[in-house]
Amino acid sequence: MLTFDIALRLATAALAEGAHRGANPLTVAVLDAGGHQVVLHRQDGCGIVRPQIAIGKAWGALGLGFSSRGIAAATQRFPEFFNALAVASEGRTIPAPGGVLLRAPGEGIVGAIGVSGDSSDVDEACAIAAARAVSLEPEPATPAV
Repeated sequence: MLTFDIALRLATAALAEGAHRGANPLTVAVLDAGGHQVVLHRQDGCGIVRPQIAIGKAWGALGLGFSSRGIAAATQRFPEFFNALAVASEGRTIPAPGGVLLRAPGEGIVGAIGVSGDSSDVDEACAIAAARAVSLEPEPATPAV
């Protein structure tokens, strides 16, 4: 189960990783397995749409069962499906890296974290580092950068 305490620690760890990397201001959304927002942190200086992007990255990963990096790749192969998905999800799915599934050993998927604010690769790296910091298994397991 993804508790509020774990979600808060995830968001804090993602922001710390962003600071370590010298990232632009970040927004971090943590959703439980049902897609409900548990925590949203938005650093000073983030654009006004960053919360929706972070949530959309995490929500899309949960909805399709694979990372938003995987979603981004699949949109290239199946554009008609993802056009329909955009309508079906009311635009809530963001097909860009930065949405990472979170697995607890022996429990399966417990939620997802979405990060937005820097390049998608940096966003994803911050999300993966956060998952590892709280002993959850991220998908994808390793960042692209």
